Amino acid sequence: MADDKDVLRDVWFGRIPACFTLSPEEITEREAEPYYLLLPRVSYLTLVTDKVKKHFLKVMKTEDVEEIWFEYEGSPLKWHYPTGVLFDLHASNTALPWNITVHFKNFPEHELLHCASNSVIEAHFMSCIKEADALKHKSQVINDMQKKDHKQLWMGLQNDKFDQFWAMNRKLMEYPTEEGGFRYIPFRIYQTMSERPFIQKLFRPVSPEGNPLTLGDLLKELFPAAICVEDEPKRYQVIIHGIEPLLETPIQWLSEHLSHPDNFLHISVIPAPSD
Repeated sequence: MADDKDVLRDVWFGRIPACFTLSPEEITEREAEPYYLLLPRVSYLTLVTDKVKKHFLKVMKTEDVEEIWFEYEGSPLKWHYPTGVLFDLHASNTALPWNITVHFKNFPEHELLHCASNSVIEAHFMSCIKEADALKHKSQVINDMQKKDHKQLWMGLQNDKFDQFWAMNRKLMEYPTEEGGFRYIPFRIYQTMSERPFIQKLFRPVSPEGNPLTLGDLLKELFPAAICVEDEPKRYQVIIHGIEPLLETPIQWLSEHLSHPDNFLHISVIPAPSD
């Protein structure tokens, strides 16, 4: 893998300032102050919000507390999507901090998965990594790892330890030089305007003629509306980790450097803001 360690570090340490406010529907014994937190983009909301929960429990009675869930402007936030993806999809063109509403009642069963403990997050995270490696290496790399190696990946993410995580994740990013890239690129394209959770198909990083394929090539095949035609106003923004990469960027490079810890390249396509 190309050693652009600074890019990997910048991606890992990306943060979103957030302001958590208790929903006015919740019953409290006294007024609940908002809680401010810097959220790691690459983590999961339910993994980094223990402090938020403790903060609001101070003003609530035990009988008024059920399962915690989060919402932004009426949309329940899916904890199993990385936090950065949630922000890019729902709030990328709004002022910071990101205002998130906290609920302890009326869990939206049809929209969110339950998350009773960190082991649920770990199981989801590891299943994503296994799926990604099936696409990249026919599962050979992840199957060659021991259980403690899998644990190291998870603990690195859970405890925000860049070096611990990448010491193991490096292996998942390697490929034979003569192949020019992974077997297939693990990616997901999200959009708020669709009922589908995301688009995911088999896509090779290299053309049959051996040429590197780009982000633009991927979009042309799977989301052509996102490609801006000359002299036409821009309809969509294509966002990865809060930035709009050039469409000429090779998809293999993006997969190696801008994938989330789950080894997927998460691409958000949102309507371009109207000036």
